[in-house]
Amino acid sequence: MNLADTIRAIPDYPKPGITFRDITTLLGDARAFRRAVDELVQPFAGLKIAKIAGIEARGFILGGAVAHQLSAGFIPVRKKGKLPHETVSVTYQLEYGTDEIEVHKDAVKRGERVLLVDDLIATGGTAEGAVSLLSSLGAEVVAACFIVDLPDLGGADKVRRLGVPVRTLVSFSGH
Repeated sequence: MNLADTIRAIPDYPKPGITFRDITTLLGDARAFRRAVDELVQPFAGLKIAKIAGIEARGFILGGAVAHQLSAGFIPVRKKGKLPHETVSVTYQLEYGTDEIEVHKDAVKRGERVLLVDDLIATGGTAEGAVSLLSSLGAEVVAACFIVDLPDLGGADKVRRLGVPVRTLVSFSGH
């Protein structure tokens, strides 16, 4: 099975010239979903990962499944204002502007090994912000995992420059 074949391409979304890579078709295919989770988990089995940090929203779906497989806890990385308890936040750069993500202050203990998970990495701003946020709480971010990489946008390289290895399952050229 080629995972790329289970990902729907939607041209000119959210704006002309962009091809949106929709993983909901992969998630809806039981075999593809299982294989993607297995491939995300495989390199980290036995590495004593304490927590999986999933980036809102598709990272929650994947991160929950990865956390289950690795017997790890789960940390939701959310847009500002969505978490009910005391939070810490970070502002990060988007292609055109900035945004803010946050986690609960008590989401991770100093020295805990954390794996960051999301569906796709493009420009890398959100992942870079999440790594910065988790590190500021004392987490050791051991790697970042994504189903899809858009390497022409350089996001995976941005995260690697932070000293965090990046694992991706499928690459698509372009935007």
